Amino acid sequence: MRAVTRRTVALTVLAGALVCAAVGVGISLAPMAASRDAAATGTSDTAAPADDVVMTSFPGLVAATGEPELASMTALRPAAGSVAEASGPFDDRFEFDALSFDGATVSGAVRITSDVSDLLELEVVAGFYDVDGTLLGTDRFVHHLGDEVHDGPPVESEAFTIAVPAPLAGRVGAVAVGVPVLVNE
Repeated sequence: MRAVTRRTVALTVLAGALVCAAVGVGISLAPMAASRDAAATGTSDTAAPADDVVMTSFPGLVAATGEPELASMTALRPAAGSVAEASGPFDDRFEFDALSFDGATVSGAVRITSDVSDLLELEVVAGFYDVDGTLLGTDRFVHHLGDEVHDGPPVESEAFTIAVPAPLAGRVGAVAVGVPVLVNE
């Protein structure tokens, strides 16, 4: 049996890379050749042949409409003056920190606990309740990873503030918050 040396490994890796490059070049040149041939003959064939089209369907699947909600919001009856946590699909991936309600806004932070990676999408929904614990309405905070540049390690916590909607002002006695959307790398 022959011993495996660094030189053998390096040559094997180099040979594999050359094969991948050759195959990739051949694949990427094929559309260019077809376009060149179409230009030379004055024809345009931009539609894919019928046998190259993949059709998919999901019978019975209805497209989502509206904003994502948390069913647990309707079952909660938070005590007057409190901020409750509504359960949702991502509860095992984050923790709420510093939740507070001052009568006009609910604020806090979502600290990611599942891993340390950039937060791509986050939605925090707040349910506003009267002093008897009846849900009056909801509003939300949305974070989208945009063009901002992150220096250093990813931020593990996202602060949020959600104001009581104007039609509910003066009637809100308690709040519940939850996360219906959480996407990180």
